[in-house]
Amino acid sequence: MTFSGAIYAQSTEDLHQLKEDLQSGKTTAVKILEQYQTRSDKLNPRVAAISAVRAEAKQDAMLADTNKNPRLILQGLPIMVKDNIAIQGMPTTAGSLALANNMASSDAFLVAKLRAAGAVLAGKTNLSEWANFRSSKATSGWSSVGGQTRNPYNLNKTPCGSSSGSGAAVAARLIPAAIGTETDGSIVCPAAINGLVGLKPTLGLVSRSGVVPLSHSQDTAGPMTLSVRDAALLMNVITGSDASDPATLAADQHQTDYTKGLDAQALKGKRIGIVSALVKGYDKQTLALFKSSVEILKAQGAVIVDQVEIPNMEKAGKDEYIVLVYEFKADLNAYLANTPSTVTTRSMADVIAFNKKNAKQVMPHFGQEIMLYTQAKAGALTDKAYLDASANAKRLSGPEGIDAALKKHQLDALIAPTTSPAWDINYKKGDAITGSASSPAAIAGYPHLTVPMGLVKGLPVGLSFFAGAWSDASLLKIGYAFEQARPALPAPNLLK
Repeated sequence: MTFSGAIYAQSTEDLHQLKEDLQSGKTTAVKILEQYQTRSDKLNPRVAAISAVRAEAKQDAMLADTNKNPRLILQGLPIMVKDNIAIQGMPTTAGSLALANNMASSDAFLVAKLRAAGAVLAGKTNLSEWANFRSSKATSGWSSVGGQTRNPYNLNKTPCGSSSGSGAAVAARLIPAAIGTETDGSIVCPAAINGLVGLKPTLGLVSRSGVVPLSHSQDTAGPMTLSVRDAALLMNVITGSDASDPATLAADQHQTDYTKGLDAQALKGKRIGIVSALVKGYDKQTLALFKSSVEILKAQGAVIVDQVEIPNMEKAGKDEYIVLVYEFKADLNAYLANTPSTVTTRSMADVIAFNKKNAKQVMPHFGQEIMLYTQAKAGALTDKAYLDASANAKRLSGPEGIDAALKKHQLDALIAPTTSPAWDINYKKGDAITGSASSPAAIAGYPHLTVPMGLVKGLPVGLSFFAGAWSDASLLKIGYAFEQARPALPAPNLLK
């Protein structure tokens, strides 16, 4: 095992390589953890990607070295999770000081699965506070718990959000892989902007039990990794039905070995559609990189269909916001009501009051307009306005949106740039997103994979692949073939 500024496609630090090194005896779980911790001690003060380190991690690594079990596919491998996901014995903060005392008495369902697979749970990653749904003028990657996460490729640039810390930590090689969560863009944007592979799974493949909610219609956790193969490996672990999360009822029926069939020739004969509306507003360099990526897909045997339209995108987006506002209030109130007695904020109204009382620490850069609007406007989930918006959003984005486009052109997947290169961190102006491919799949609850396609002025840009429900394995195969064919992506300058 070598720790260096290695290129992504042939990274010596991805999960698969580390696993091989462990099994061959080249290294130990303790050595791997210690080397990542040493690097974190040096670099994390600069990138603020890790918000909390788990004290028991070294003990777990020692146990992995003592009790070797080849059936545990993540044994001895360090993993971090976003700090809205519960790890027993650690606070689950969602980035907010209001939840500083939200000590988890048990693991989130997906964390329990990671632990059962032998992973060493190394700690928590920073995020955009309240999953970036507190203020319309928010700056991605900032939280009152973890401060400002920065992009390892340029510390003045955004890491995007809300899974900012997960993206920056893996990109800076502070951890080989991490788990993020997404409602709309919160895995794929920070993955793309930090030069990673990120998969937002089909809604219902991964349990949300033990995860601070935003919207039960759209929330899901997923892997953020250095390679497609690593994302597939983590999917093998974290997917599955959970009786505590009704959305996952069908998950076991759709479980598969996501690493099986990853083949450099998988693009041959695949019909890939370019979503024209999602390739607008980008700078010339990003568009040129996208064009060259399309040529790579063609060279690998894909049939490219240009000018594909996803019907009803704008209408679905309007309904989405109504759904998010209603569900954020209802879901957060339900979550807070069941937190430990040490948590004094028992409702969204309490959080708003806490933020106001502690404004210097919590709101030094931006306010809480979205929370105020949500508290004032959102009614019960039985309201006609909510029920209509919820039904319309799913129908327009799914059957009458993505599904309709796939069927019309007989496509295997849709593509577009994931988002723009990273923009400046600017507290006065907030985020300056100039393009995004996340909403159609996010609203529909369909899978969305982003794979690095290269650099624009030294900053990573991702290529998005998305399709219908339960097509996660197919997207991983397509993304893997693209990853193997495209030029390797340099590691951040931070590592040199």
